[in-house]
Amino acid sequence: MRTLKMLLTLALAVSAGAAARAADDPKADPDKGGVAVLVEKIQDLQLSDAQEAKVAEIRKEFRPKVQEASREAAGLVKDQIEKMRDVLTAEQKQKLQDLKEERQEHREECLAHAIAHLRELDLSDAEMTKIGDIRKEYRPKIQEAMKKLEGLLTDEQKKARAEALKADKKRAEVLEALKLTDEQKEKVAGVAREVCGLVKDEAEKIREVLAAELKEKLPDLKDEARERVRDRMAHRMANLRDLNLTDEQKTKLMEIRKEYRPKVQEAGNKVRTLITEELEKIVAAIRG
Repeated sequence: MRTLKMLLTLALAVSAGAAARAADDPKADPDKGGVAVLVEKIQDLQLSDAQEAKVAEIRKEFRPKVQEASREAAGLVKDQIEKMRDVLTAEQKQKLQDLKEERQEHREECLAHAIAHLRELDLSDAEMTKIGDIRKEYRPKIQEAMKKLEGLLTDEQKKARAEALKADKKRAEVLEALKLTDEQKEKVAGVAREVCGLVKDEAEKIREVLAAELKEKLPDLKDEARERVRDRMAHRMANLRDLNLTDEQKTKLMEIRKEYRPKVQEAGNKVRTLITEELEKIVAAIRG
């Protein structure tokens, strides 16, 4: 039976910048810029061979569907932005380019975020805030659990773990490479159960956030709340005072948004529906 290759690959690649930093310094903490513990991987969860196979099957089923839906949503957003940019003057376009959007991201390279495809979602600020709160609740707990694992392993075993993960070995093979003592085996299994439960709970709460968004109706443009906007760049272009838009430009931009907002909403909901279904199945498989 193969390991969860797709899931592990996504967990490693979900943030190219963070992954690169982790490769240079596996103890680099992206939050504090200092030293942190090992980052959890799918092989660290206490899953049976049957559970691994089930999760791999779920990922294989949903991954291409999510990718296709995400491409469709991204294409709509791109078309909308291009049409809106055509309304702007060269000077306004440059001013827009110079202004950087200040927005705190809460999509990390952790396992739960990778499982939830967060990098592929057009998250609103409201969703991002809720996911950030979930992260604040669970990351310290998972990091503390992974500290226990780090404290159990010798430097040689840590190196063996890193090499086994890099070689994309499944859990049983990783454990074999560590050459654990009987005492270590029992303690490592305990950590794995703890991390598994935490990752499952975090993923389930993220699923609830995405599912709740699906129930929200798209408000009229005049009643749009900034924190619930998904097509943030389009919203920004239409409302940025620094651009000094003319009345004619404002009207054209609003017409474009009226045309595309429902399409973007529908496409985004399609992605969310697929991801919530996948998360529900994965959580159930992990729960056993």
